[in-house]
Amino acid sequence: MRIRIVSVGRTRNKYLRALADDYLERVRRFTACEINEVRESAKGSPGLILDEEAMRIRATVEVSAIVVALDVEGTLWSSHELARRIEDWQNKAVKESAFIIGGHGGTAASVLERADFRWSLGRITLPHEMARVVVLEQIYRAHTILRGLPYQK
Repeated sequence: MRIRIVSVGRTRNKYLRALADDYLERVRRFTACEINEVRESAKGSPGLILDEEAMRIRATVEVSAIVVALDVEGTLWSSHELARRIEDWQNKAVKESAFIIGGHGGTAASVLERADFRWSLGRITLPHEMARVVVLEQIYRAHTILRGLPYQK
């Protein structure tokens, strides 16, 4: 199963970018994984900005993909719950799972409605650059859990 991280905006902070790249390479030891950055919208009302970003997100995600939208109002998953979900998707021969990280204005309702799951990293709001690192680390952790490797302990 390929994992796609779709994130609005680029990671400008070189330290967070290096950390995300490190976890991306770790995840790739277990499965195909890529990051797709969609351009942030800057002009217009907040609703128009979200709609334009949503259009770019939808164009990046395969129609048949399992979509997980990061959402502060979503469901909290432990690392083991994420591992079980990934294992379940692999067992069902899901070709792609896409994790959506919205931009500074959030995520459009149309993206949240398309999502198969809404995952909350906690009741706090993280900068999307930091959320990308956390998502990649948790995906890496999930794969180590599934393989019984010592990382998760």
